[in-house]
Amino acid sequence: MKAVATQHGKIVIADMAVAETPPGHVLIRTEYSAISPGTEMGFVSRGSDTLTPLGYSAVGIVEDVGEGVIGLKPGQRLACYGVPYVRHAERLNVPTNLTAVVPDHVDPREAAFAGLGAIAIHALRVADLRFGESAIVAGLGTLGNLIAQIASAAAIRTAGVDVSTERADMLRSQGYPHIYDDAAKLSANLGDAVGSGGADAVLLCAGGPGEALINQSLEWIRDRGKVVIVGDLSMTFSRGLMFAKEAQVLISRAGGPGRYDKQYELENRDYPSGHVRWTEGRNIAEYIRLLGEGRISMKPLITDVYPLEQAAEAYENYRKPSKSIATLIRYGAADISYI
Repeated sequence: MKAVATQHGKIVIADMAVAETPPGHVLIRTEYSAISPGTEMGFVSRGSDTLTPLGYSAVGIVEDVGEGVIGLKPGQRLACYGVPYVRHAERLNVPTNLTAVVPDHVDPREAAFAGLGAIAIHALRVADLRFGESAIVAGLGTLGNLIAQIASAAAIRTAGVDVSTERADMLRSQGYPHIYDDAAKLSANLGDAVGSGGADAVLLCAGGPGEALINQSLEWIRDRGKVVIVGDLSMTFSRGLMFAKEAQVLISRAGGPGRYDKQYELENRDYPSGHVRWTEGRNIAEYIRLLGEGRISMKPLITDVYPLEQAAEAYENYRKPSKSIATLIRYGAADISYI
């Protein structure tokens, strides 16, 4: 099979073997996979000498089921998430814990972003926001936009900010009034956006040097509020600002409990919901449910769809100024009737 990989800072289409379907896994014929530009472009830029596959979020059709798999069968469409099982590749062997069934009426292009959806949902769970509380999302790329949509769907009072006017305009056009393209504008309208006491939490979906943004966030939050690091930010900030509000600075790791746990992922051992209510697999399913019920939408964010053979061009778009936000790789005869 063919897969997208990186070596020496370049994107290549590599030939890779398809393994026999292990117990507890399903073999998926990929329809679409979603590029996560922050994570993937960072990896590409490091220029590793080793040929390394890219990607972690996809959707496709079940072709085979491994021993012990219950409730899944060939022909079903599944969303899936998680390195090293999910990549930009024509075939994927994925533990069932990392999949969710996609209803027929859900656009598979939107379902391909299940990994980012799970990450967005887990970030909100780390923030531990309750009905009627407030959040500011800083950084409105694919992940930040999803967090803002999901927060609003959960009746959380939501504001957002991004240095890109286009990204801010996109969310405003979707019916979110308190979205700004400048931090000073958000500060000036903070009371209207999140309430007079400040936000209950700020979720940071930006990357790079973090000191200025974290310090600004500590000013936006209420007394004993939270700042949740979601993007790849350096974590330098003012102890004085944190102390003044007895604030919490937290970090959100991937798509939820189970990520990086070999027993959960490779061995496919689920956690009992009575002990761990929300796992990465259940977060994937929740993202698909929100799509299916029309509570969130990825369609306005999808700016580019490239066939597998043109994957290098897709990544090149992220090296230069462009209006690309959410990008998909398409495989073979993927169903394009939704476009």
